[in-house]
Amino acid sequence: MKKKTLIICIILIVILAAGAFFVLRKGENGPKFRTEKVTKGDVRATVTATGTVNAVTTVLVGTQVSGTIKTLYVDFNSPVKKGQLLAQIDPATFDAQVGQARANLSLAKANVEKAEAALVDAKRTMERNKTLYARNLIARSDLDTSETNYQSATAQISASKAQVEQARAALRLAETNLMYTRIISPVDGTVISRSVDVGQTVAASFQTPTLFNIAQDLTRMQIDTSVDEADIGKIQVDLPVEFLVDAYPETNFIGRVSEIRNAPTTVQNVVTYDVVVKVDNPDLKLKPGMTANVSVILADKKGILRVPNAAFRFRPSEKEKEPADQKGPAVWVLENRKSKRIKVTTGISDGNYTEILSGDLKESQELILEATGNSKKTNPPPMGGPGFIR
Repeated sequence: MKKKTLIICIILIVILAAGAFFVLRKGENGPKFRTEKVTKGDVRATVTATGTVNAVTTVLVGTQVSGTIKTLYVDFNSPVKKGQLLAQIDPATFDAQVGQARANLSLAKANVEKAEAALVDAKRTMERNKTLYARNLIARSDLDTSETNYQSATAQISASKAQVEQARAALRLAETNLMYTRIISPVDGTVISRSVDVGQTVAASFQTPTLFNIAQDLTRMQIDTSVDEADIGKIQVDLPVEFLVDAYPETNFIGRVSEIRNAPTTVQNVVTYDVVVKVDNPDLKLKPGMTANVSVILADKKGILRVPNAAFRFRPSEKEKEPADQKGPAVWVLENRKSKRIKVTTGISDGNYTEILSGDLKESQELILEATGNSKKTNPPPMGGPGFIR
């Protein structure tokens, strides 16, 4: 009897174990999800771009005359003042041209005096011939000749005076060219580049060669960034900007948008626009030509309700879909091991999290990011689902 009872107990235990096994296995075959909680935190919407640090005003100093560099008075990084002598082109040839022009002017003035003397003589001859003709002592042709000579002498005076003006203009040109042999700084600033050396010949025949590059004020810089046409509509003047440069990877520099230029730049069918960012540089850490990784801050909100962007890309299986309105941004929450769709209104996004403006969501609520385990994963839709600001 005892043996029979023991066998019955063993059979019951086996049946109960088998039932528990099948129940647990059925539960394991149900849908599983990877979730994340709704949190409160900070969200900053930005537009990122790259650009180059430049001085606000850069002056290219060249030469209008050709010649050999005789002397250099400044070098790289030299501070200069407006009107300061930067370099000297050998003036020997231009000195000779000035001397020649002065001699030509003196000759032209002497020709005026000669013409005035000839005019006086022609006038006396004409007056004398008039008297002689009135007495019938000379022919009419002699009087006509003297009158013609007088008119010619008068015209020669005007021509000689014009030659004086012409020679004076040539002298001014020669003196100007001589003055241009002295390369003068047009502004206060710092020499950031020098393109010539002593003894080098510069030729200004077709275009003005650049000798020096002067940055007017290195304590104020600007960044010329290229912003994609898809983002340019979000940029506004005076928006705050943060940027990094490779030279100081741990330093976060601050600036502001000062100008949005309308001229497009197209490279391989990609259209960008130049956005100018003004930056203070009191420590002179920023140098012309540095590459800046720029973030234009569109909006910055603290302590707001936010959800991960991956939550908008989750789609349930066909069995789990609800017949409710599927339009508009929504997330799925996990309630009693089932997915539930909640429609929301979104705000700004930083690429990882999105602000929730309205919707039946609470902090610490479990959001479904994707289906895992035995449940079939769904393909996420393209990025940018809820239509928020990035």
